[in-house]
Amino acid sequence: MPSKMPAPNTDSLVAELLVITDLIDRQRDRVASLAEPYLGTNRDDVVTALHEAERQILMSSRALKRTLKTLGS
Repeated sequence: MPSKMPAPNTDSLVAELLVITDLIDRQRDRVASLAEPYLGTNRDDVVTALHEAERQILMSSRALKRTLKTLGS
C-alpha cells in the first residue's frame, strides 16, 4: 500500500482564504444595502431576490470560515 504524501503547508491557503472571506463579507453588506431603497415599496420582488442573494453569500462565507477553522485544527 503506497504511503500518503504529506500535506502542503497551509499558511498561504489560510492567508488567501482570510482575504477572500473578508471580500465576501463586504460584498454581502453591499448586496444587503441595495435592498434598502426598495423596502416598503411595491417592489417586494427585488427585496426578496436581494435578500436571497445576501443569504447565499452568507452561506459561502460560513463555509469558508468552517474551512479556516478546520485548517487551524
